[in-house]
Amino acid sequence: MTASLLAFLFAITLLTMTPGFDTALILRTSAASGWRKALVTSMGVNAGCLAWGIAVGVGLGALLLASEVAYNALRLVGAAYLLWLGVGLLLKPRSAFQTEAPEAKKQSSYRSVFMRGFLGNLLNPKVGIFYVSFLPQFIPAGSSVALWSIGMAFAHVVVGTLWNGMLIASTQYFAEKLRKPAVMKIMDRLTGCVFIGFAAKLALAKR
Repeated sequence: MTASLLAFLFAITLLTMTPGFDTALILRTSAASGWRKALVTSMGVNAGCLAWGIAVGVGLGALLLASEVAYNALRLVGAAYLLWLGVGLLLKPRSAFQTEAPEAKKQSSYRSVFMRGFLGNLLNPKVGIFYVSFLPQFIPAGSSVALWSIGMAFAHVVVGTLWNGMLIASTQYFAEKLRKPAVMKIMDRLTGCVFIGFAAKLALAKR
C-alpha cells in the first residue's frame, strides 16, 4: 500500500508540473488579476480534478472509456468552452488592473474565475480518461476502488495546490511590469491564442 501511494505521488507530481491549459490559465490570472483570484482559479481547477476522481470512484468515468458518443460529446463541449475563452481574450483583452470594485462585482468576479478553472477541467474528457486509466494502476489488490480513487484525487489536489502556489508566487515578482496596460493586452491575446490552440487540440483529439 505504501509503495503504491509513493509511486502515485511521484507520477502525479511530474504530471502536475507539466505545462498545460491549467498552468496557462493560472499564470494569466495571477499576472492580470492578482494572486487572490489566481488562487481561486487554482481552487476551481482542483475542484474539477476532485469531481473527476469522485466520478471515477463511483464508476461514471468508465462511461467515457466505453462510450464513443459520450466521449465525443464532452470533448466538443470542452473544446467550444476553451474556444470561447480564447476568442474572448483576443477580442477584449484587459488594459487595466482593478484593485477596487463593488462587493457584488467582487463576488461575481471570484465566482467567475473559480468556474473558469472548474469547467476547464470538468469539460475535458481527457482528464476523465486519464483518471480511469491512470488511477487503477496504483490501487492495491482487494482495496476499495471508490475510496482509493477519491483519495488519490484528493492527493492530486494537494500536490496541485502546492505547485500552483509556487507558480502564483513566481508571477508576483514581475507583477508590476506585467500589469502595465500594453503588457496586459499582449499577455491576454497570447493567452487567448494558447487557449484556442488547446481547443483545437481537444477538438481533434482521439482516445
